[in-house]
Amino acid sequence: MSTTQERTAEQELPYDVFSRACPSRGTLEHVTGRWGALTLGALYEGSFRFNELRRRVDGVSEKMLAQTLHALERDGLVHREAQPTNPPRVDYELTALGREVAGRLKALIQCLEGRMDEVLASRERYDAQRMPTA
Repeated sequence: MSTTQERTAEQELPYDVFSRACPSRGTLEHVTGRWGALTLGALYEGSFRFNELRRRVDGVSEKMLAQTLHALERDGLVHREAQPTNPPRVDYELTALGREVAGRLKALIQCLEGRMDEVLASRERYDAQRMPTA
């Protein structure tokens, strides 16, 4: 595809994440934020109850996980199912859209995990070059 064709195709899209007013920006933020990405990645493994999910996403507070799940549910990526039991049981799982998005995130996560030795070596080189000499 030529550059002109690419620009034309881009102009035909109804949404443009690079535009400040585009609603896709909010969803991108929910998906790529630390807790959103980790929550979607965990839910890619299967259905979780709230506290199971909180244990799986190590370090997330109850408040942040609740906010993250609400945002992802509102965006149509997560389905919340409340069981009318005593005590109440609430399960979270990905929707079809959420599964597609989480699959792409999982590929990124696996890429990063698989290349962390390179990342850490790069950090060391970078830091060594910027250390002030005494």
